[in-house]
Amino acid sequence: MQANFTRFCKLDEVPPGGKKALKINETWVLVCNVKSNVTDRLFAVSGICSHQFKPLFNGRVRNCRITCPVHGARFDLETGAALDLPATKPIAVYEVRVVDDWIEVKI
Repeated sequence: MQANFTRFCKLDEVPPGGKKALKINETWVLVCNVKSNVTDRLFAVSGICSHQFKPLFNGRVRNCRITCPVHGARFDLETGAALDLPATKPIAVYEVRVVDDWIEVKI
């Protein structure tokens, strides 16, 4: 099955430093707009922690990493890698793009 890009939301709904979670085809996706000194960058990852399947939406984003608000596990937003225990498995990452002021995610 080939993945296609799906419209997620308007770009202005996820301002620099913001994040938004939506369900696409039964999959929770979290888009984070990471603010940096040089540019803002969009990341799309699983909206669910791989440790105990808790939502990541309320997690803190810092240095291109998100921290699970339940148990403190951190994940790399670029690779999905689990960086801290208790998580040992990565989270899914998705390709993201902007087309006509819409954020689109490929899942």
